Amino acid sequence: MKIGLIGAGAIGQYLLKYINGKHHEKMEITSVLVRDFDKYANLQKEYRVKLYTDIDEFIDSEIDIIVEAANVSVAVDLLPKIIKRKEVMLISVGALANQETLKLVGQSDNRTLHLPSGAIGGLDLIQNAKGLGNLDSVSLTTRKPALSLIDELPDKEMIVFEGPASEAIDKYPKNMNVSIVLSLAGLGMEHTKVTLIADPNVDKNIHTIHATGNFGEMELTVKNVPLLENPKTSSLAALSVFSTLERLAEKVKIG
Repeated sequence: MKIGLIGAGAIGQYLLKYINGKHHEKMEITSVLVRDFDKYANLQKEYRVKLYTDIDEFIDSEIDIIVEAANVSVAVDLLPKIIKRKEVMLISVGALANQETLKLVGQSDNRTLHLPSGAIGGLDLIQNAKGLGNLDSVSLTTRKPALSLIDELPDKEMIVFEGPASEAIDKYPKNMNVSIVLSLAGLGMEHTKVTLIADPNVDKNIHTIHATGNFGEMELTVKNVPLLENPKTSSLAALSVFSTLERLAEKVKIG
């Protein structure tokens, strides 16, 4: 499987390292779209890729799927165009908080938008329960180091937001990507309850998902270790992208 990569930041270079750098037998990154050619020119020799700065030339290159690993604004700008011509994996899922973008994606013919699970888990169970209307409630409690959310360190944990995912995404666009994926897998942005906590006693992001329905009840907590290359990105988020690509390349698929 030949992959086109948009962006060469922390996750982009993680993928280059573990796919091309380790000579993966079933997939290869062949094309990389960047804004600054000179800044990333060394990637061509190090990872045997071709760099592009023109979006049309990039899309027309010999690739089977495009992985967006840039940022939300780039994703909002480019997604409507690239989804018309290629399969896409979207990492900056915050782009889907934009209803127009979500609508355009839904109108794309015969192209699939793949969303990795990112920094959380349990999405397979939630999708299974949702399938026959057996899902009653879904909530997400996210606990983050206090100073990543507020300016002054509080004496104790502080709830900075409580409400539907749609409002959480609007108020905290850089902190609530996981709520978008969870909402799309489950009951939607209006019916997914989100609680965001600034906690002076934690040093990592902690996500707890609670879901109920006819199937029973689920509670899952994930404590994310930061990615070594970029502490602002969770290691699990990068792993989920790599794992999703591997599953696409496999003949036997689970779930």
